[in-house]
Amino acid sequence: MIATQDQRLRGIILLIITALLWSFGGLFIKLIDWNPIAIAGTRSGIAAVMILLYLRRPKFTWSKYQLWGAVAYSATVLLFVLANKLTTAANTIFLQYTSPIWIALFGGWFLGERLKGRDWLFVAAVMGGMLLFFMDQLSVFGFWGNIAALISGISFGWMTLLLRKQKAGSPVETVLLGNILTGIIALPFIARGPLPPTSDWGYILLLGIFQLGLSYILYAEAIKHITALSSVLIAMIEPILNPLWVVLIIGEVPGPWAVVGGLIIVGTVTIRAVREAGRA
Repeated sequence: MIATQDQRLRGIILLIITALLWSFGGLFIKLIDWNPIAIAGTRSGIAAVMILLYLRRPKFTWSKYQLWGAVAYSATVLLFVLANKLTTAANTIFLQYTSPIWIALFGGWFLGERLKGRDWLFVAAVMGGMLLFFMDQLSVFGFWGNIAALISGISFGWMTLLLRKQKAGSPVETVLLGNILTGIIALPFIARGPLPPTSDWGYILLLGIFQLGLSYILYAEAIKHITALSSVLIAMIEPILNPLWVVLIIGEVPGPWAVVGGLIIVGTVTIRAVREAGRA
């Protein structure tokens, strides 16, 4: 079914709102004084309730793709929160946006989508941009934060591949399972205490309800009516605004090499998305 002009416009508006909601993740995580695993679990628990209310009657297939997709999702959100606590928000979001390259590399084996000649240039460019993040002067925690962000990008890539495998079904249930799994993993960290200050619970609710729960509901609706190119280009709002909010509110400035590396990664991913759309 071809989307009408009104449906495409609605999809674009929904995706812009989605990208804006995603962009506040780094800031809110920085503002919460709590264990990062506990933050991730509580955020996912709230988001799971939101998605469950949206689906009403989720259809779980319990296939290996749905289960492994939930594991990949859980790893992505856990490592994303951990990385934000250990390194800058800019490093975290830019390194997570290496995910399209991991999709390209693993997709050949997993989906039969082989890389073509020029694609290797894009892979090399992103790899080069990724290495620049480790050229800034980093503390031990900053180094491991970059590692966590990088692995989060890999797990995000795998999550995308596993969701593609379920394109004939309803991949939103995979996201729901991933949030439930994240909440379960975080229970020991939440129970260990102490709980965050009362003032921080507002940020936790915003993370769970809007930044994760509502955003994925809007994304699931928007992606039905817009092209892959539009979805990728509009989603680029997130890596631009995410570190900007942190700079403006907290004053956390990324290192110069990280800025260069981030620009290379975002630019490369955008160019590759345009080329893929042209092929399609």
